[in-house]
Amino acid sequence: MDVKEDTIAILEQFDIGNKLSSLPVLPKASVLIPLMVKNGELHTMMTLRSKELRTSAGEVCFPGGKRDPSDRDDVDTALREAEEEIERFVGDPGGWLHRRVNFVPVQTQLRSVLCFTVPLDFFTSDKDHYATHGVAGTMGMLHSFHFVDPDSGSQYHIWGLTAMFAILVAALALKKKPDFHVAFDPEDPISFFQQVLHRRTSKL
Repeated sequence: MDVKEDTIAILEQFDIGNKLSSLPVLPKASVLIPLMVKNGELHTMMTLRSKELRTSAGEVCFPGGKRDPSDRDDVDTALREAEEEIERFVGDPGGWLHRRVNFVPVQTQLRSVLCFTVPLDFFTSDKDHYATHGVAGTMGMLHSFHFVDPDSGSQYHIWGLTAMFAILVAALALKKKPDFHVAFDPEDPISFFQQVLHRRTSKL
């Protein structure tokens, strides 16, 4: 099994399906975490939002947003939002890990974001990682990374929920425990996030 198929098989083991359907009805949103094989290694694509946007201006994010009534499911939401934000993904379509979408090798047409890729194992290394405790509005540590794109020299600050998503996917896909402390168990991350969700919704 090659890197692409192996990674898909690993991540499909953590598909939660309807396990959280018992939670109170809340506004739904989804993000797409694009993974690709580049030079034999897993990378993820991230976006730098324009400083002119109303929300998360100037921040590094994964493409995504709120669900529309026309969306069939969470995956549909993530794909639609990604298409609206960046229209086309640049790169070899054979390198992307995907099931329901075709990526075409054309120049990225940006509406309001800049796209860049990061090696997935970057999010398991302590080298450029920083953690802050006791930040208001957060549960546990606030993770941050400083990434320098080797191609452009551009520097990016990746933090908050985006950083947590990246750490989680990296730990699962690479089967590698991060060099720094994380609140979830890489062998069983779902139980931790279920507890967080139940704790938050119990206060509603």
